[in-house]
Formats: sequence, C-alpha cells, structure tokens
Amino acid sequence: MKKNFRAAKNFSNRQEVENTPLSMDSCMDDMETADAEASLTTPVKTSALRKNEFVVLQGHPCKIIDLATSRPGKHGHAKVHIFGRDVVTGKKYEDISPSSHVMNVPVIKQKEYIVVDMGDSGFLSLIDNSGYLRADLRVTDDVMKKTIANKIDKPGNENIIVTVMTILGIEIVMSVKTGVK
Repeated sequence: MKKNFRAAKNFSNRQEVENTPLSMDSCMDDMETADAEASLTTPVKTSALRKNEFVVLQGHPCKIIDLATSRPGKHGHAKVHIFGRDVVTGKKYEDISPSSHVMNVPVIKQKEYIVVDMGDSGFLSLIDNSGYLRADLRVTDDVMKKTIANKIDKPGNENIIVTVMTILGIEIVMSVKTGVK
C-alpha cells in the first residue's frame, strides 16, 4: 500500500512542475544557447550523394569529383568511396562510408554584390541589393583577382557583379560578370 501512495505522491509532484507556466525570458535563454553550427550542414544518406554535389570530407567542404560504389560483401554493407576537392584550397580528399550511413552536406548560400573597388591586398568593397556596403571580403585566387582588376580598369558604363558563395561559414568569390548600370 505504501508503494502505491509513494507513486501517487510522485505523480502529483510531477504534475505541479509540469503545470507551472514558463516565462518568456526562460524560453529566450534556451533559444540563445542553441548551437549555431548545427545549421551549417544537413545530414544526407551516403547512397543519395551524386557527382558535382558538395559534401564535408574530413572537416573540409568539398565538391564531389568521383564516386565508386562497391557491392555488399557476405556480412557487410555496400561501401561508397568518395573523392572530393576542397572548394577553398583545391586539395583532394577521400572517404569511404557505408551506403546506409549519413554524411554531412554543407548548406550553401549564394549572393550577388556590385564591386565598388578592390584594394592592392585583394579586399573588395561591395554593395548588396539593399545598399549595404561591406569591405571585409578578400579574393585569394590570383586568377579571380586579375579578372576583377581588369574589369575595374576597363572603361565603360557597366557594373561588375561578383557571386559570393558561403559554405561552412567561409565566403568565396565564385564568379565575376558585368551588368548594365
């Protein structure tokens, strides 16, 4: 009989705790402590990956250049051998994963900016569609830097538009084109 009484007592205590109203401050505290890095990648089944898509290999954002799928063995899973090239450094990486497992795919955001100027060290002055000016993006690729410099020096009545890709929090200038002012 005492066991039942204790169980009922514990149940009534739990109800009191569950029915207490939450304040808005406590809810906001939970949202502010959320991990921001969780939104940089999404989980995707390894068998769903395709060539020319992006994947995180050994912690680096890579573009898949080749995939090789092996057949399942007597007691094992089918394996996927993934070869990728780092989009920042150009270095090759590879990984082997069972086709039923999950790999991280980076969330990619692309935005276009109008180039105002480029400094000697490769820092760009950019304006977005809303008129916000930023000067914190540096072009590291020498070919891209020369292309932008040539378009800036060329006289004309055209805007220079760069496409900036954000992948795993890293911003990279991917392409340059000209547009009408």
